[in-house]
Amino acid sequence: MGWKSKLSLLLLVGLICFLIIPAGNTIGNGKRIVRIAHSQSEKHPEHIGLLAFKKHVEEKLGDKFEVQIFPNELLGGQKKAIELTQTGAIDFIVVGCPNVETIASVYEVFSMPYLFASQKAYFDTMRDEEYMKKIYTSTDEAGFRVMTWYNAGIRSFYAKEKIEKPEDMQGMKLRVQQSPASIAMVNAFGAAATPMAFGEVYTAIQQGVIDGAENNELAITNNKHGEVAKYYSYTNHQMIPDVLMANLRFLQSLSPEEQEVFAEAARLSTDVELEAWDKEVENAKKIAQEEMGVTFVNVDMTPFRAQVLELHKEMLAKNPNIRDIYEHIQTINARDTGAKE
Repeated sequence: MGWKSKLSLLLLVGLICFLIIPAGNTIGNGKRIVRIAHSQSEKHPEHIGLLAFKKHVEEKLGDKFEVQIFPNELLGGQKKAIELTQTGAIDFIVVGCPNVETIASVYEVFSMPYLFASQKAYFDTMRDEEYMKKIYTSTDEAGFRVMTWYNAGIRSFYAKEKIEKPEDMQGMKLRVQQSPASIAMVNAFGAAATPMAFGEVYTAIQQGVIDGAENNELAITNNKHGEVAKYYSYTNHQMIPDVLMANLRFLQSLSPEEQEVFAEAARLSTDVELEAWDKEVENAKKIAQEEMGVTFVNVDMTPFRAQVLELHKEMLAKNPNIRDIYEHIQTINARDTGAKE
């Protein structure tokens, strides 16, 4: 049985289970089912982190809860899964920040190109738990609460043709996430930004609907995009975290002790995901080069950065909700590099 057939079977089984046992209900042993949905494969660091989440919850509260993880968009794409999480049909979802922008506009800041001066500044920002609590609770009014973040790597462009400078992108059609900032960024490079679901990217490149996309190295191997796009150019234009978002009613239904166990599980899942990420990136590059024939291209980021920095001013003017966190990040940038970006 091929991987597509196996995926279809998993999807069918997942949907049957989903329909038979509604979220919030108990199974025969009296345990409450806790559903977590995400769009990555079982090999992805986020899935590995969620397995640690599941293990911790069930070790501490195994007599009350059973955690079920649904990878590969088995319960729908991110937009659909967000809707299901809002209604309580799903309890937790891992989602990219661009998909949270419509819920809380402060998350738009993470789509800002070249926001962080370095990966260290990015990590220092996300590990500032006291500050990030203000961001995480900004979705409460919509019925969500962000529990933690996951490293989704540094985003760069990959395409059928080599990209070494912004001029190479002229006329290209490139997939972006459904984010105004990401769309404006790609258009500023002279390409045509094409928002679409992540699961559609492979076929779209293969059929010539788009020329490429932008993401981290794992998309090349885990999602097999390296089969249809042979050049990965290190523009390093965005560092956008994914977040683990919970249904707020579910969290509020827990006792204080149970809430702390789930919070501990979330923090642990991030630690595990971060450790797995670096290993997976190196492995992905090796597989992409040796087995898929992908060429990794180091580029001068200066002209790319210069072409989109004006977007910072435009975004700050249009969205006052990002100003505080933007200034907070600039302080971290200055502290970590000795000079503001």
